[in-house]
Amino acid sequence: MKEIRLPFTAKLALVLFSLIMIGYLAVLGKNLLSPLLFSLLMAFLLLPLANFLEVKLKFKRSLSSITAVIMMIAIIYALIYFLANQLTELWSDWPLLVKQVTNAFHDIQHWISKTFHINTTKQQIYITDGAEKAFAASAIVIGSTLLTLSSSLLFLAFTLLFTFFILNYRRLLFTFLTTVFAEEHKMKVTEIVKEIQRIIRKYVSGLFIQMFIVTILMILTLTFLGVKYAILLGLITGIFNIIPYLGISMALIISALITFATAGAAKAIFIIFAFIGIHAIDGNLLMPLVVGSKVKINALFAFIGIIIGEMIWGISGMFLCIPYLAMLKIIFESVDGLKPWGILLGEGEKIPRKRKIYRITKNIKLEEAE
Repeated sequence: MKEIRLPFTAKLALVLFSLIMIGYLAVLGKNLLSPLLFSLLMAFLLLPLANFLEVKLKFKRSLSSITAVIMMIAIIYALIYFLANQLTELWSDWPLLVKQVTNAFHDIQHWISKTFHINTTKQQIYITDGAEKAFAASAIVIGSTLLTLSSSLLFLAFTLLFTFFILNYRRLLFTFLTTVFAEEHKMKVTEIVKEIQRIIRKYVSGLFIQMFIVTILMILTLTFLGVKYAILLGLITGIFNIIPYLGISMALIISALITFATAGAAKAIFIIFAFIGIHAIDGNLLMPLVVGSKVKINALFAFIGIIIGEMIWGISGMFLCIPYLAMLKIIFESVDGLKPWGILLGEGEKIPRKRKIYRITKNIKLEEAE
């Protein structure tokens, strides 16, 4: 068969058309694709446990799959229950927080009046205008919040269900992926699937370990600084830290505002410096040590991916963009015709170096991940 060579403009048009169609289908299939892709990551994480139950304890495949999912449900429930208790404590102190914020607001009003010679009446007019606009949109905000809560519960139910099905039919799915391509590509496809499974499982488990360490570091730091809601703010920081770049910024804003309301501006400034220090430790020590650089995406495309993920699927898209960009990077680097795209997503060629080893005790040591 004669090979047809298309001009560059035709190839570019086809690529752009394909991207537009994929984006359109992603928007249409949000309610299905978002929990499905999230459950695929959870299945990668639970796969060793399901295999252990099936091979070592002689569970049936369906029983081993549902047992692994139930264990995940127990962990999620414990986390939500603990977080809800912390939020209840915050809610009980809400009138006090409002009073302290009001006092701080009046102090700021007097400072603005003395410094910029704007009397409090004019300030009140500006604030009233802004408040009217805010109240006009409050009904929409409340409605969208209730809708988000109900859709989140539906998302969680679909995710757990899809995770069970993927674990239960994992060998069928693997067989499909290796037989859907031509026979000469079967070995290559098998290698790519196994590499994706290994790297993504390592990546997802590394993210959870990183989240746990950041949470502990933040709780200890905030407790040392005497912040009242140290555990709650530490949990928020650890969970938000999963979202690259933007997550730590959102956690910083929330923590600084609550600390300002409960302990004043001076301690809020200390919180900002604490966040900067922990973020530096996380980026320069925890990320290469626990998560590794094998699937690291350069900051430009990671940021673009986060924005596009939020535009298409909201918060779930922000969570999913990095692991699936990493998955695409592995595929691109394994296929000859797509290697330039893998290079584009990566961080460029680096001089090979020996991995660092951190010795904790005589018999315990941590080696930097690949």
